[in-house]
Amino acid sequence: MNEEYILVAGGAGYIGSHTVKKLKDGGYKVLVVDNLVSGHEWAIKGLQFENADIRDRARLEEIFSKYDISAVMHFAAEIAVPESVQDPLKYYSNNISGTISLLEVVKKFGVKYLIFSSSAAVYGIPESGSVKEDAPVKPVNPYGETKAMVETILRDCGKAYKLNYVCLRYFNAAGADPSGEIGESHNPETHLVPLILEAALDKTPLKIFGTDYSTKDGTCLRDYIHVNDLAEAHILALQYLKDGGKSDIFNLGNSKGFSVKEIIKTVERVTGLTVEASFNPKRDGDPPILIANSEKAKSVLGWEPKYDNLEEIVETAYRWAKSKKS
Repeated sequence: MNEEYILVAGGAGYIGSHTVKKLKDGGYKVLVVDNLVSGHEWAIKGLQFENADIRDRARLEEIFSKYDISAVMHFAAEIAVPESVQDPLKYYSNNISGTISLLEVVKKFGVKYLIFSSSAAVYGIPESGSVKEDAPVKPVNPYGETKAMVETILRDCGKAYKLNYVCLRYFNAAGADPSGEIGESHNPETHLVPLILEAALDKTPLKIFGTDYSTKDGTCLRDYIHVNDLAEAHILALQYLKDGGKSDIFNLGNSKGFSVKEIIKTVERVTGLTVEASFNPKRDGDPPILIANSEKAKSVLGWEPKYDNLEEIVETAYRWAKSKKS
């Protein structure tokens, strides 16, 4: 389809590797750039790969000189909210300094398209449960701050350097590719669905934080979106820009809220296993309800989540979790 490469920074990570697979399946030439600190080489087997840290500008220039790159997808970030509170400099160094380094090289080599992996964390604790893109940006932790800052940097670079970009604000990514070849594998794991599956498979207690939220069962509500639906949105966003679309920001979610207790019950239903939960005080900065309004992505990008059923999402995650145990 294309002779030029799509460079995927952080392409060996969870969402990055699923997007890389979708790009490859769609006929795109893909170049993965990752430092493998949290990414995995097995997730990008057989693909063009350069081991590099995006903070290393000289190394990036070497890579951009070697390949004909038409667009960049930027996933390279530290992502654990609690760790960002404990070690903010790590997050500002990688997520901000790294992005500036990458953008300097993008500018030098005249790359005109960039898709950025942003987050619903930019909204902080929103004023309403269902969030639109024009809601106030008020992050409450360093991780969310870094995502919001990069969005601002991109806005200014877009104006100054004619860089065309799309920021995709994910809600809760979940699930795994149905092929069973790749899936979620963080160390330590911080995401709810794999933590519940781990508790079910290993017969270990699951910690739940907060049971007194103003929600139907006291646990917080989140919007879960399948990782392959996120991957598809990146490809649609790139096509949108190449077709002349203006730089913009889009929410990506299923627009449905599920509580922590509902996720546990769904895992128990799908697996036939029991989950033992221990209840702990809520954590600072966790909003009671965070649900996406994704109508803009649907109308502008033509994006439509294929996995809109929670059980389907959990089933793909369960198959992957079981395969890791075998």
